[in-house]
Amino acid sequence: MRRQPLALSLLALLAAPLLVAGCSPAESEPVPEASQPETKTSAPSPKPPQRRPFTISFAGDVHFEGVLRNRLNADPRTALGPIAAVLRRSNLTALNLETAITTAGTPAPGKQFTFRAPATAFTALKAAGVDVVTMANNHGMDYMESGLADTLKAIKSSKFPVVGIGANETEAYRPYRRTVNGNRVSIIGATQVLDSQFIQSWTAAGDKGGLASAKNEPRLIRAVRQARKNSDTVIVFLHWGTELVKCPTPVQRSLADKLVAAGADVIVGSHAHILLGGGYSGQAYVHYGLGNFAFYNWGPDTGATGVLTLTINGRKVLKDQWTPARINGGVPIPATGGAKQQALGSYRALRGCTGLSAAPADS
Repeated sequence: MRRQPLALSLLALLAAPLLVAGCSPAESEPVPEASQPETKTSAPSPKPPQRRPFTISFAGDVHFEGVLRNRLNADPRTALGPIAAVLRRSNLTALNLETAITTAGTPAPGKQFTFRAPATAFTALKAAGVDVVTMANNHGMDYMESGLADTLKAIKSSKFPVVGIGANETEAYRPYRRTVNGNRVSIIGATQVLDSQFIQSWTAAGDKGGLASAKNEPRLIRAVRQARKNSDTVIVFLHWGTELVKCPTPVQRSLADKLVAAGADVIVGSHAHILLGGGYSGQAYVHYGLGNFAFYNWGPDTGATGVLTLTINGRKVLKDQWTPARINGGVPIPATGGAKQQALGSYRALRGCTGLSAAPADS
């Protein structure tokens, strides 16, 4: 047998693995992408959205008892009547929902007045142009813990934004957040009014559900400071004051000063069942009492109501506007003609005892 030269044999052996694999050196596996050199290109930083002024409207106390329950049962979409046209004009609208959302349970013991309403209340509010409500008030837990559970369930199922109430402390003090015309807006709800026997049981604390209490000033101030860090406009909606007293109390004025110092740009509230004045505290805007709004009783003073509309850009309140109305049949009817002019004059006069100004302080 003829032997091949040694050099040729070695070449054949070296080539064998390539032939077994069925590929040539040119067909070897590609280099993984991760090991290939990268060319990094710096992407341009996204520009922050340009802020433009937005409008927000505020209204006072709403429940659905008495004649209002009849309206709600007849048609939730029209329950708030003609005032809805005013509420819908603004980019945002907020009011105080002063009732438990439940149809069962036992009313709070010892309370003279207790309010409750079915979950269709949220349908009525949404149809009227309301975007968010605070339930931090002295009627938000009128049906105690079982009513709270029903309320929270209704909030969840309706997906309607509510502040000032929650299954725990964090939820109760958590703000409603929304970006409007480039403005990051935060709205916090809390109550300074609680019956003494219910302060502990109704106040959210730790893992315990309940209401956000302004009586716990450090906790409310902390919520405002936290919101200030990542918001352009911080708003606090309070339940405060003394019933049928038309001037703010020292307690109200003290809390307003503390919240402004903590970073609040707007502070509004209700509870007194009558209108109080509003105006500027430095650069911030404060309104001490929006009165009744959709309520089952009304008189010469308790029936005076309206809608406060602010035009805001960032931290600056550019304009305040009052749309006067009068409660009739439980719902606010916008004033017109001479009645409107008289109501506007009476409203402006309320500022006299507030210590507030008609215009913001110079920057």
